[in-house]
Amino acid sequence: MANLSPLDWAVVAFFLISFVFIGIRFRGKAGTSLTDFFLGGRNLPWYIAGVSMVATTFAADTPLWVTEKIAQHGISGNWLWWNMLIGGMLTTFFFARLWRRANVITELEFLELRYSGPIAKWLRGVKAVYLGLFLNVVIIGWVNAALIKIIEVFFEVPYETAFWVTAGAMILVAFYSSIAGLLGIAMTDFAQFIIAMTGCIILAVVVLNAPEIGGVQGLKAKLPAWRLSLIPNIGGNDVVVGTFSLTAGAFFSYLGLQWWASWYPGNEPGGGGYISQRMMSAKDEKNAVYSSLFFQIAHYGLRPWPWIIVGLCALVLYPDLAIEESSKGFIMVMRDFLPSGVKGLLFVGFLSAYMSTISTQLNWGSSYLTNDLYKRFVKKDSDFETEEAAQKNYVKAGRVITVLIMLVGLLVTTQITMIDSAAQFLIASGAGLGMVLILRWYWWRINALTELVATIAPFIGLAIAKWILPEHLPEAFFEQNGEFIFTVIFTTVAWLLTAYISKPTDSKVLQSFYHRVKPGGVWAKYKTAGDPEENFSYLFVCWLSGVVMVYGVLFFIGYAILAEWQLFWIWFATAGLSFYLMRWGMGKAGMR
Repeated sequence: MANLSPLDWAVVAFFLISFVFIGIRFRGKAGTSLTDFFLGGRNLPWYIAGVSMVATTFAADTPLWVTEKIAQHGISGNWLWWNMLIGGMLTTFFFARLWRRANVITELEFLELRYSGPIAKWLRGVKAVYLGLFLNVVIIGWVNAALIKIIEVFFEVPYETAFWVTAGAMILVAFYSSIAGLLGIAMTDFAQFIIAMTGCIILAVVVLNAPEIGGVQGLKAKLPAWRLSLIPNIGGNDVVVGTFSLTAGAFFSYLGLQWWASWYPGNEPGGGGYISQRMMSAKDEKNAVYSSLFFQIAHYGLRPWPWIIVGLCALVLYPDLAIEESSKGFIMVMRDFLPSGVKGLLFVGFLSAYMSTISTQLNWGSSYLTNDLYKRFVKKDSDFETEEAAQKNYVKAGRVITVLIMLVGLLVTTQITMIDSAAQFLIASGAGLGMVLILRWYWWRINALTELVATIAPFIGLAIAKWILPEHLPEAFFEQNGEFIFTVIFTTVAWLLTAYISKPTDSKVLQSFYHRVKPGGVWAKYKTAGDPEENFSYLFVCWLSGVVMVYGVLFFIGYAILAEWQLFWIWFATAGLSFYLMRWGMGKAGMR
């Protein structure tokens, strides 16, 4: 651990103690009920909920993964996740208010509000295990793997040492998240995000101005133009082919399919997971909308550029790193270019990013396993003499489950070999599910069996695409992201047939859902006189102008950094005009 000076260690110790103190400070507000423990009492202002969303998606793995994408395809490799802004902004304007209005504790509790019958009950239980445990520990495993890699390279220690340091950090997170609940986690996230972003910005400025790089002009002179392009050189011979080959088919499948068809943590079409958790924890519907809007702007438009600059500089500084090892470039820049004190700050920044993500994953996963499995199937409200006794028991169970998820996550960590492989698995395993998550709000014909089929079908479609289709289709099909496209088509056909053939949801349940949430859409038979009509035309204006605005922010910041001033002014004006149009639409839709 010799790469940190005593000053660096003092910085690290100060902030770690501060995080634990924040957790303990809010422990009294988390122990009275499930709503307090998992939703912060539904009283978070938009800026706390929004920053918490951004902090959660800034894990220790994220800058490393972005560095891998840049090594494979240059800046434009980030379109693999930039495309998800389109679905994210859909959540902001179409679903944020609905999630807050539903007044449920978890996304899975929503299932029995929306569907009826035994399938709805078991869908809720199966998804509690599938999302709260199975996929959750995969995410925890890859986040742990990233921190292990950081510690290995940064401190030049063996894997075993890095693993146990990471385990210690995770135990610390499990301690304060299990006592603080979501409110303490969100407040800790706020501090952790500021530290993490400050450290990354300092790192980007320091390395960009290092003599080995020579500023922006030096960087541009040392790298080929395609690496600095924000739009992919589709099919160009000079593009390094990596895990995700940016052929024309791949790029347009991202923009045309992936944002609405694929389930991915933090970018679920229609909202879901910890994003819906934060929206449901907001003070009211307006705060839910603004928290999600802030998340989209910060997550896609503002935050990526320090990572991108460091990733580009790493290509110049460490040209011999193999593609599979390219993520280490970010860590090596930290180790080799930061002065004493600042090095400790950035290491704390990565610990902060790690802690904010792990604390949310533990709390979010525990909410599913407690509210939708334990409370629903094991110890029901009727098993207790009083409501107060029931709530105290559930909070206690939530804390125990938090620790159990931590232990399983540590076991899974040992099986994660490459950050990118875990991300591929999550994107593929949800291909085609997204449209059901959108339409279940707006079309009464979607039922529990439809969602169950849409959840299972991607695994079948993916298996067919991987092991059967290669014998019958040319390799060019798979180079165009054909595996993903086939899985989306297979899943979509499967759930559409199910929706039309299977028995509809009970009319009384649909009537109750509609009058509780009032989503608009295809619900004519359940509407009554005086029900408000959702003006979708204004929502579409907000959505499309919001998407253009955030891409405009992303592009004008990038072109300002790269000193491409003509393009800067074009995108600056585009972002400003789109912002004005979005605000006008929000006023008309009653969101301001």
